[in-house]
Amino acid sequence: MADSAQLRNPLRVLVSEGNSTSAREAITILGLSGHLIEVCDPSPYCLARFSRFVRKFHRCPGLRDDPVGFLGFIERLLTARHFDVLLPIHEQGLLFARVQQRLEVRVGLALPSFASYRTAHSKAGFSRLLDQFGLPQPDTQIVKFADELRDAVRFPSVVKTSVGTASRGIWFVRNQADLESALQDLSANGAFADEVLVQGLVAGTTEKAQAVFCRGKLIGFHAYRQIAAGAGGGEAIKQSVSRPQVRAHLATIGEKLAWHGALSVDYILPDDSATPLLIDCNPRLVEPMSAYLAGIDLAGLLLQVSQGEMPAPLSESRAGVRTHLAMQALLGCASRGGTRGDLTRECWRLLIGGGPYAESAEELTPVRLDWISAVPLALTAICLLVAPKLVVTLARKGWGEHLLDLRSIRLIESENFR
Repeated sequence: MADSAQLRNPLRVLVSEGNSTSAREAITILGLSGHLIEVCDPSPYCLARFSRFVRKFHRCPGLRDDPVGFLGFIERLLTARHFDVLLPIHEQGLLFARVQQRLEVRVGLALPSFASYRTAHSKAGFSRLLDQFGLPQPDTQIVKFADELRDAVRFPSVVKTSVGTASRGIWFVRNQADLESALQDLSANGAFADEVLVQGLVAGTTEKAQAVFCRGKLIGFHAYRQIAAGAGGGEAIKQSVSRPQVRAHLATIGEKLAWHGALSVDYILPDDSATPLLIDCNPRLVEPMSAYLAGIDLAGLLLQVSQGEMPAPLSESRAGVRTHLAMQALLGCASRGGTRGDLTRECWRLLIGGGPYAESAEELTPVRLDWISAVPLALTAICLLVAPKLVVTLARKGWGEHLLDLRSIRLIESENFR
């Protein structure tokens, strides 16, 4: 476990959403460090409600459906109550970067320019950035029409919408039937109003890395490998790894974009090559508990940067530290067709720390540290044991109103946005 990034006094932190796994993990880390945490979210039953570390919950408009209303709520809250740091733990960062100057006079905030944020947030923008800097990625084409996509696809491929997170907007196209299904979904969702990416499907291992930057300088880095998948391709079991080459790539990206704050990437280590291929970018911290348990407190480091400090770069996190998310493990078991018996066995392994969970620490619902986190974990287990097919409904609860869509992005980008 990391030695928490120590500031002179506990800070009052406003976390801008409470339903993502990333927010839930950041709350645990900051709470263990003694900071005073308040959370905004449209859902009264979001994950953050089930934490002893949350001092106060504020129900707010949804970012996706009402970005203007959400921003107004945040600004009124900052006026009414004192906060030292506003933490854009998810896609709220795009909105906050758009009005950064207004917010920075009221609260500590670590974000790059809006142009840099938008480049990293867009899959097409990130791909062009990699080309510009000569950084490795799979063979990629960017298209805007269905006919262009048909011409670009070479089986097997991955098709991605330019906007999408939490594993949304991704299709694996291995044959003509997959292509037709993807085209039907893309057309139905209006994806061709924006850009669509076609990438060669690379056989290999998917890993993720995350970093914190201060004025373009990388000051904290952590990487991990997926050991077992949960629902929707998210991680159920992870193991920390040492990836100096990926660290160098991230440092280059951060320097060129003058990045300030948190930045994460996904990449593939191909079976036939030692060169990691960058495949996605998230302008935020993604599930920072893995780094914390491997000895590096990225969430605490982000608070220091938000306060205007210039921390010294942290040493590398420990490789080989295994962690898991019990809720994701259960959802993953059910999504792969697991029966009640399979789920019962998975619950038992999680309870006793057996099988793949041996010498692994819980990230998302650390009951020993935060007993209230047992509530969403127990409810997930009960629902799946009663009806394993509920996995689809439960997994979609993570795709909430805290996520942006093309309409809300266009509104935030518009010249007259206030």
